[in-house]
Amino acid sequence: MTTPSAGFTPGDTLTRAQIHPVLGGSGFAGICPAREKRNVLIFSDSKVGRRYGYRDGWLAEDDSVGPVFTYTGAGKRGHQRLDGGNASILEHANMGRKLHVFVAVGNVPGTGTRTHKYLGEFKVDEGRPYDIRVAKDELDQERNVIVFRLRPTGPYTREESDTLPVAGRSRIRFQPTAGRVARAYRRQRRQRQPQTDATRIEALRDDLAEDFEAQEIAAGMDIGQMELSLQNSTDQISFEIFNQTTHSVYQPTGSAALESITQALAQLLYAQRHLMALADDQPLHLMMLTPALPREDLRDLLTEHGIGLVYRNDSGGFSEFARDTSTASTSRSFRCLDCPVPV
Repeated sequence: MTTPSAGFTPGDTLTRAQIHPVLGGSGFAGICPAREKRNVLIFSDSKVGRRYGYRDGWLAEDDSVGPVFTYTGAGKRGHQRLDGGNASILEHANMGRKLHVFVAVGNVPGTGTRTHKYLGEFKVDEGRPYDIRVAKDELDQERNVIVFRLRPTGPYTREESDTLPVAGRSRIRFQPTAGRVARAYRRQRRQRQPQTDATRIEALRDDLAEDFEAQEIAAGMDIGQMELSLQNSTDQISFEIFNQTTHSVYQPTGSAALESITQALAQLLYAQRHLMALADDQPLHLMMLTPALPREDLRDLLTEHGIGLVYRNDSGGFSEFARDTSTASTSRSFRCLDCPVPV
């Protein structure tokens, strides 16, 4: 295997005393920016993660781009934020720094000194840099955590011991604030980046979601994010708008054009496939949220798959499209395992 520019080979087992003189940084933090060496060092330790109810590791399955290593950000108390060490991970490429990942594997014999396996050089996933999830903090309080999605940029080592276990069954969790936090973080990041067609569509989608959620909350609805763990998988699907009061899931789009509609439909149908495995004592409705009324053939496509449609109308408010249910697929109902019971 080729030795990368780090000076270490993926799979090497090292102490921090060996790592820091070569790559920079110091101390015992999980995230170590090394300005003088233009690096960011990440140290993952399952012993620490277990205390707070999470685990870092490779997703068991690759996606269309390749493998993904997930790493939970820094912050032991309260909601994690995209500042400090977390910002150094997210912005490493913009700052001209390389990202190096290490996993704790044990101790130097006869001492308390931790040893770390070098996985290789990584970068933050450009399309989906992180997820916002819920975990416990050091006071045993639920809080939002930032789970970075990292991709290797060269030689890497990947072992089963560093791979996350697949879920035995599909499972839903309700997160009251995670969706709003994710949109706020994306907005902050866009302000620091040049505008592209992709960021413009993303901004339109986030603004649409923000306005719709505000309307629903003003109407007394209980809105949050739905996190769906997938059976026989280590990946998850998140829907940032979940109306707990009406049990409706909304997938927003940044456009009413074909590409945006079909991408959102694929996400909904894939989630539906896994939701079918859940019991049916709590009906759950799948909806699409669009910035304008899509053309007729796209509306028919949604109707054929049993997907509802809410769109921004000419007055700036929101209207639900009255579909012809005689042509819709048979509706199904699903159960949210961890959602609070409405009062």
